[in-house]
Amino acid sequence: MKKIYPDAATALKDLLFDGMHLCVGGFGLCGIPERLIDAVQDSGTKDLTIASNNAGIDGEGLGKLLRSRQVKKMISSYVGENKEFERQFLSGELEVEFCPQGTLAERCRAGGAGIPGFYTKTGVGTQVAEGKEHKDFDGQTYIMERGIYADLCLIKGWKADKAGNLIFRKTARNFNAPMATAGKICVAEVEEIVEVGDIDPDHVHLPGIYVKRLIDGSPYDKKIEFTMTRQRETT
Repeated sequence: MKKIYPDAATALKDLLFDGMHLCVGGFGLCGIPERLIDAVQDSGTKDLTIASNNAGIDGEGLGKLLRSRQVKKMISSYVGENKEFERQFLSGELEVEFCPQGTLAERCRAGGAGIPGFYTKTGVGTQVAEGKEHKDFDGQTYIMERGIYADLCLIKGWKADKAGNLIFRKTARNFNAPMATAGKICVAEVEEIVEVGDIDPDHVHLPGIYVKRLIDGSPYDKKIEFTMTRQRETT
């Protein structure tokens, strides 16, 4: 099976359609599939439902899709660094399903494992629990959360071989691994593609069976959400 594609637009050809559900890896601007996000923006695909930890920042990451009005609904855990997200949510332009961070990761893992739902104590007694099934186990109340299974998963890795076996780098692993399994098709972008056999099997974080299409998105400009510096002391 051909897995390597020359660019993001080609890798996403025939996969995008209006109203689709995406799972997108990343945390802030760390480990986001920025080449693939740009290709989604360029495609003009709209009315998207996106499950992702957050929506990037203004003008970067998934923030680009918010600005171009391509997103109908976000399933996220943290959105505090995106003013456009805030504006669209408060004005009723954007539907938002807030989800605790660990619950979001588990919902994606469960979806990829074929588990339609699970019970958790997280969110009991809060707005997160409203409208959800409650059940008691051993005198403790739990709420049921549904697994997430998307039409398409977009992830970012560090290195992959030509069979799609993939390594994440440090904290850039974040949500990428569970997101990769939580959909019909996973498309990955990486910083380097090597020959099969060049990656020690014990070092593989995501087996190639989950990766259907792959691109080398290098070179990357490592973006920083906030630059904070210490003022130089005067003598």
